[in-house]
Amino acid sequence: MFWLSMILGCLVITPLVLNVFLPYFWHDVLYFKDLMLILCKFASRRRRKPLFLVVDRFLEQALKHPDKPFIVFENKTYSYKDADRESNKIANALQWHSYLKQGATAALYMGNEPAFIFTWLALAKLGCAVALLNKNVRSRSLLHCFNCSGANVLIASSELKGAVEEIQNSLKEGGVSVFIMSRDCHTLGMHSLADKVEEASDAPIPQSARSSITFNSPAVYIYTSGTTGLPKAAVINQTRILAAMAVLASNGVTEGDVIYVNLPLYHTAGFVVGFLGSIETGSTIILRRKFSASRFWDECREYNVTVIQYIGEVLRYLCNTPKRDNDKEHKVRLAIGNGVRAEVWREFLNRFGQIKVREFYASTESNIGFVNYTGKIGAVGRVNFLHRKLFPYTLIKYDTERDEPVRDSKGLCIEVPKGETGLLVSRITDIAPFTGYARNQQHTEKKKLRDVFQKGDLYFNSGDLLMIDHDNFIYFQDRVGDTFRWKGENVATTEVSDVLTLSDFVKEANVYGVKVPGHEGRIGMAAVTIREGEQFDGTKMFSHVTRYLPLYALPRFIRIQDSVEVTATFKQMKMKLVEAGFNPALIPDPLFFLDEKEKSYIPMTREIYSSITSGHIKL
Repeated sequence: MFWLSMILGCLVITPLVLNVFLPYFWHDVLYFKDLMLILCKFASRRRRKPLFLVVDRFLEQALKHPDKPFIVFENKTYSYKDADRESNKIANALQWHSYLKQGATAALYMGNEPAFIFTWLALAKLGCAVALLNKNVRSRSLLHCFNCSGANVLIASSELKGAVEEIQNSLKEGGVSVFIMSRDCHTLGMHSLADKVEEASDAPIPQSARSSITFNSPAVYIYTSGTTGLPKAAVINQTRILAAMAVLASNGVTEGDVIYVNLPLYHTAGFVVGFLGSIETGSTIILRRKFSASRFWDECREYNVTVIQYIGEVLRYLCNTPKRDNDKEHKVRLAIGNGVRAEVWREFLNRFGQIKVREFYASTESNIGFVNYTGKIGAVGRVNFLHRKLFPYTLIKYDTERDEPVRDSKGLCIEVPKGETGLLVSRITDIAPFTGYARNQQHTEKKKLRDVFQKGDLYFNSGDLLMIDHDNFIYFQDRVGDTFRWKGENVATTEVSDVLTLSDFVKEANVYGVKVPGHEGRIGMAAVTIREGEQFDGTKMFSHVTRYLPLYALPRFIRIQDSVEVTATFKQMKMKLVEAGFNPALIPDPLFFLDEKEKSYIPMTREIYSSITSGHIKL
């Protein structure tokens, strides 16, 4: 009886002790279980013959439930069988009318629409890599993005035909085949595709059409600003997207869920998490062209949405909409994404109900990621022994003034203790490779950090400053280098600077991001010098930047200076400019504000500043 009493006593007291001293113990156990199941499934798929790719998982789902809704878009529903047939027709049309062969690359220049998904599936069936071009890029940036992918075919939506025409001569010189997803196209050198698809067979594409593809073959090119220069094409190989499909499933999403996808499909979040994640789980996608805060919850109710995606700004926009009595009347149970601030997170839960928020940390080209599987508000993840063994990472001391890691007397990096901010670096291994950027060895090398803890070791430099607290939660702090984030997009300051200096009257431009009260990220600002004998023209500048830059990259404030301050090594100094912000009361230099109604940069006044900081002027 004594031993039985002891055993029963231990069974009763152990959970209590764990809750007091190890409050996240069961969260960690469940996470370990899920992680091991994912790894086992991934390893099993890697052993399958013939090679098992993402498109094969889609074909499994189409065979398993052909009539189940796969995509709902603007009141039209496409089943898994419909998607399979449409992608077959596109693939057959491209085989007949283009020179695409397995192993080739095609560029896809579309916004959120079913044709994007059907075309990607078609190209995957043909064994082609796909460059996902940002629909907002134009002119020089568009041509650069296309060229660095090595594509020889460009497929664009009809609404982007004009943007393609701007670079048509260059494409023609490169022997590029251009297809517009429309029934007719009268522009010389371009071909319509929709009419050819309608006439094509929907016969399945045999597996032999992609038989030469390996796990190391590029699957997609997703563009990122990185730290400097024009957008770079991160190479995502077949292994990586096969592994990435598990994001939704690892967070409890099943085939019974309905996923609301309004983030761009040409970005990692929309493509990998929303689209590929739904292929893995067999879920239904409610696809929208773009995010609309005013229609968001009504559509979630209309379509019985259970899972939503976000970037930090999305949840803030939702919280800023007028309150309604039915704010908590919906079926959404899970929100998955990154970049939400702690105060927005709390407000979101208080207003819209106890939705499970799964914040994660990752980047397009990175070889490391974290998931906040406990729901701890403000954290981007939780660190643990197993994760660190599989994907070795650490936080190292970083000198933000010199913009480089701090090294000791031996030339090695210094790990920061818990509670202090450091640069996240992750060891490059066979399990956690870094494939780099397409046709950009220079910037690929810049993301590699050598001699971190011993001579000859090699780590991926995330460019992000994070902090791990004493409870092993990890928090995002800031970004280093020349990139800031606005409206969910990375903005490379050198690209914006290059555009500014192309104008007639700007001599030099120092671009940086500044904080705006109530907004996530940083908004673009530029300190410029004017050419001798010229003067600043706000209207001409507005016309110039809106022609060459996407909306999120436009510098909203311009500061006129006599000279651009540089370091001894001729690097532009930004810290003081960032700290000064855009307050005209604190800045002695002429200051201008981008006014979209006036279509000009107008003088920045204290009244405008007050309206921005109070939220009356929306940015």
